[in-house]
This record gives sequence, structure tokens and C-alpha cells, in this order.
Amino acid sequence: MNIICRRYKSFFIIPIIAVLTLLFFRAGTSFSYELEKRVQKFILRNGLTVLLFERHTSPTVSLYIRHRVGAVDEVSGTTGTAHFLEHLMFKGTKTIGTANYSKEKNILQKINRVGNALDREKKKGEQTDKNRLEQLAKQLTALQEQNKRLIISNEIDRLYTENGAIKLNASTGQDVTTYQVSLPANKIELWARIESDRMMNPVFREFYSERDVIMEERRQSVESDPDGKLMEQFLAAAFQSHPYGRPVLGWPSDMSFLNPGYTKDFFNLYHAPNNTVIAIVGDIDPSATMKIVKKYFGDIKRQEIHCPHITEEPPQYGERRVEVSFDANPQVTIGYHKPTLPSFDDYVFDIIESIL
Repeated sequence: MNIICRRYKSFFIIPIIAVLTLLFFRAGTSFSYELEKRVQKFILRNGLTVLLFERHTSPTVSLYIRHRVGAVDEVSGTTGTAHFLEHLMFKGTKTIGTANYSKEKNILQKINRVGNALDREKKKGEQTDKNRLEQLAKQLTALQEQNKRLIISNEIDRLYTENGAIKLNASTGQDVTTYQVSLPANKIELWARIESDRMMNPVFREFYSERDVIMEERRQSVESDPDGKLMEQFLAAAFQSHPYGRPVLGWPSDMSFLNPGYTKDFFNLYHAPNNTVIAIVGDIDPSATMKIVKKYFGDIKRQEIHCPHITEEPPQYGERRVEVSFDANPQVTIGYHKPTLPSFDDYVFDIIESIL
């Protein structure tokens, strides 16, 4: 039996089908009923949901993996974990991205110990021992340099690119995390090998240096950008109780102390097969494709998903305003609360947004 949090049940499945629906909508064909007939849905024993859509217009396939996890699943003090995890998933596995994992494993354990000790010392604030802080920082840098000699950088990207991939990308939202790529139709098994390995054996290499990367990403896209800064404050005003008011990138004070242990626990819980949907669109043979999916994804262990309690946003009784000061041209953003999925009106608002 699949345990699906109520907030996810329709919000998660329908957007993937909505992406497929565009194939019909643009051609002037039936908007939903024809699509439902042609999308084949399978659920493996471990709870993994698979959606297949045959489209033989070119010898290519587009492949999507979507996990029912996003910023709303983070607890206070750990904001930014879901987005950070998306970055780390490109660092490889026990067999991808490493020259010798048996040697690397010991170094990674030392890096985590020293990194955690460094964070604990930083959290002491005015009581921080500066000499110990400097000593730990030097130890961490030395271990990271040692580990670099065993890392094969960007190997996932290289494997895909050398096999004709385009549109390799990932994204994290409030409710879902998505990984996607388009490949020649005869490369589905390569995709399955890479992605199943990422789901079973991820290795969070370069954890602390990548943590610095996401901090810089926030500085560039929020703190140094008037649009990003306004939108962050805008959403915080729109959702005062619901976690949608928190930034997907996270708050700086949380991001700077994200740790390997909690991040791995977050991954183990929410990147489980029974919390995942795969969508494959293109020049496929459904029977042969499902054999590949079962071969590589079928043995991944399901997890007991603990649905977090989501604080309900109370009614809004009046206009809310925020003002953000920034050396930039004036800008006004106006928003309204609207129905969301599974309400069909949500699609109506999508069309209205496109027209406007």
C-alpha cells in the first residue's frame, strides 16, 4: 500500500500529465480524455509509479524522475535541504565520479567529522575558540584537497553528454524535486543504470564546498537581485503560516549549517521509490521499457513515508503590503490566492496567466 500525503496526491501526479497534455493541446486534439487513454500507468511492488507515453515523431525519449519532496518538507532550522540535495545528487555514486571509492570513503568520513566539528565551533558565537576554529578549517581544507585527487568531476554530465543527451537538468520547488534529460531512444538502459544508481548509492562528495556554492547562489539570486529579493518578501507576506512562505533556497542561517547526516536521512526518507514517479515520453516500446525499469529500479527498497504536518494558512482578511528598498527601477508585484490542484480552476488560471 502506498502512503501518499494528501497535499501531494493530485498536486504531484497531475503536473506530469499536464506536461504531456501540451503535446495534444498544441495540436488541437482533445485536452485530457485522449491523453488519459494513451498514458500507460504502472506501479511496481516497491511503490514506484511509472507513466509511459508513446510518441514516435523522432527516435528520442524524454525522461523525468519526480520525487514528492520539496521545501515544505523541511523542518525549522534545516531550510534549503531539498534544494541542496538536488545539487549533491550530481556528485556521483559509489561507482560514478570516483577513481577509487574504497580509499575515498575513509577520507569522506574524516571530512564529515571535521566539518561537523567546525560547524559546532562556529555555532558558539562569541564563545568560539578562534585557534581551534582556524585549526579545524585547515584540517578540512587539507582533507578536501586529498579527496580531490580521487574525484572524477562531472562524470554524470559527461556520461549523458557523450551519449547524445540534451536538456539535462533538475529543479526543486515547494512540493516536488525533478530530474530530467532527453536522450536517443536506444539509450534508455543507460539512463536507468545511472538514475537507479543515484537513487540507491549516492555519494555526497564536495559537501562543504557545494554548501558554499548554494550560499553564493542565494547571494546572487536574492540578496543582490531586486526581483529575487522582492519575490522572497512577497511570498513571506502571502503565506504567513504555511511553509510556502519560506524560500526554496533556504534562510542563510540554516543553509550555512546544513550537515551530511541530516541531508542523508532526508534523502533516504523522501527519495524512496514509493515517493517517486517516473515519466518516459517518446519513441518507446512500453513492454521493453518496463522490463528495463523493473530491472534497475525494482529492487530499490521502499520506505515508510512520514507525512509532515503542514500548518494551514488562515484566511486573509485584508490587503497585505511589503516594501523592499533596493537601488533599482521601481517594480510592483500583485498576487491573489487562487484554487490549486486538484481543482480544474487551477488550469483556467494557468491559461489566464499565459494570456496576460
